[in-house]
Amino acid sequence: MNQKLTKYRLQPAEKVSLTGPSSRFKELLFTFRVQWSFIKGFRKMHFIGPCVTVFGSARFKWDNPYYKNAEEIGAAMVKLGFAVMTGGGPGIMEAANKGAYEAGGYSVGCNIILPFEQEPNAYLHRWIDIPYFFVRKFLLLKYSYAFVVMPGGIGTLDELFESLTLIQTKMIQNFPVVIFGSEYHKELCQHIEVMVKNESISPEDMKLLFVTDSVEELVQHIRTHAIQRFNLVKKASKPKWWLGEKDSTKRAIIPKN
Repeated sequence: MNQKLTKYRLQPAEKVSLTGPSSRFKELLFTFRVQWSFIKGFRKMHFIGPCVTVFGSARFKWDNPYYKNAEEIGAAMVKLGFAVMTGGGPGIMEAANKGAYEAGGYSVGCNIILPFEQEPNAYLHRWIDIPYFFVRKFLLLKYSYAFVVMPGGIGTLDELFESLTLIQTKMIQNFPVVIFGSEYHKELCQHIEVMVKNESISPEDMKLLFVTDSVEELVQHIRTHAIQRFNLVKKASKPKWWLGEKDSTKRAIIPKN
């Protein structure tokens, strides 16, 4: 692992993008920066094949049991034929990427540029550095047929509920969402049940979640509700040389036409 890790600082334009009205020129420039971030992301990730995205804390070290679980899950997902995508940083993200990398599968990351805590980890075949959280979340969702939510903090919960909101409102298809770690997420699941009781969500929405402590159960759930539901098969797609596209990925499963 000879990847060079680089420290980043947020640029002033990125810090003020959510601080109210700016000059028309600055806001136009901001839209161009966002558009360029999307274009770079699309070009970078186009050939990775369907992924499973793993969300989780950046703060758990290698000796944490959930780190070990995430390694197992990363390895299990590539054995199913998926590429493994994470936020590209340390902790749970690193563990899932490491499991995929060392199992011979494909490992990718969407790394957020922060002044602390976040660097691309050393187990990525391909990654992109992104200055905007909303662009990053879009890319983490766009290429995945399943989402695994490991123990994490505020960012992990944000990613969980973003995924559930898009599925609930049918903006994306009913991809499986797996919460791993029943004890860690006990109060979260209880609160979701409170929302059902108070009719702020439908009882049907509970079916959008699968909670488990077993890697084997997780694998079977994703096999049934992603591979079989969406009829995924092994198939290659070719880059277009005239667009300057290059493809160094290993082939993953893609939807059967």
